[in-house]
Amino acid sequence: MVGERTPRRATLADVAAAVGVSRGTVSKALNGRDDISAETRERVLAAVTELDYRPTTVASPESARRAIAVVFDIPASPYILGVLQGVLAATTETRIDLLTRLAPARASRTQRAVARRWVAEQQESGVVGIIGLTLSAPDALIEAASNADLPFVIVDPVDTHHSRMVSVGSSNWAGARTATEHLIELGHDRIAWIGGPEASDAARDRLYGYQAALDAAGIAVDPALIRADQFAVASGAKHARDLLMSTRPPTAIMAGDDEIAVGVLATAHELGIRVPEQLSVTGFDDTPQAAWTTPPLTTVHQHLEGMGAMAVQTIVVMAEGRHPSSRHVELATSLTVRESTAPAAGGH
Repeated sequence: MVGERTPRRATLADVAAAVGVSRGTVSKALNGRDDISAETRERVLAAVTELDYRPTTVASPESARRAIAVVFDIPASPYILGVLQGVLAATTETRIDLLTRLAPARASRTQRAVARRWVAEQQESGVVGIIGLTLSAPDALIEAASNADLPFVIVDPVDTHHSRMVSVGSSNWAGARTATEHLIELGHDRIAWIGGPEASDAARDRLYGYQAALDAAGIAVDPALIRADQFAVASGAKHARDLLMSTRPPTAIMAGDDEIAVGVLATAHELGIRVPEQLSVTGFDDTPQAAWTTPPLTTVHQHLEGMGAMAVQTIVVMAEGRHPSSRHVELATSLTVRESTAPAAGGH
């Protein structure tokens, strides 16, 4: 019946779409692999019969090109570029094509039908896995990908706690705590926090690490010193102005990422506040720009390229039908001390 509708022969992708699985899973079923369920194998073989699919001798499934799709919401930033560099290096090494994709608009990506259609389009393009970079509201996409047997890994989750989520991130809590302890050791006890959006797991964990260090040192957490906004230079500039022009300005400001820190440094310079003599500033990420700010930025180093590479490795493992060693991987952080922090004026 299919042959009557179109003269072209059914392809591996047609079988995969009919069953709702990846092309790799179809290949495993045809090759007698034992790492898929009997039910899935039966469904694949039934679709092969119905579609009259006949493998060609031109290329084997193993020689077909594979691709990983990378999806993100926000424009390119030093953070995004750092993670992408790791993704690109890992896909190049494993000879997997890298595709960049726009996710459906936020207003529609939560709809199951839209998510299923988008995931199916990726499979038709030869995508064997999807990496979401700080992708907001991804639950419907994660669900659709899981139902289609298509690996989906989130780097720094936002707006999600899906039970099937596989994620890669950094030890954000520990990194922020270490940076806060550094400032406390320098004699600062009025330390402000300008962080990222509350929906971001990474931003929330960094805030908790900051608060934990203050609690451990016996320093009361002052809600007036805590701000949450976007990971953007403008956010740092805006909130730094409010904080530094208040009746009791902080002696140190911790930024939730390096871009926020750049905004803080710019505002301090504009207000004639010397860094680090009058104000200490820290960032988070240790992007390349951190070493070129004035003064060079003390910041928490996270291995952005390593996060990208780990996401690719996890996709490859899952695409082969194996379970990842952990569903939530956290890479270690460390503090890079430069010239934007110094002892508090009049401190101990």
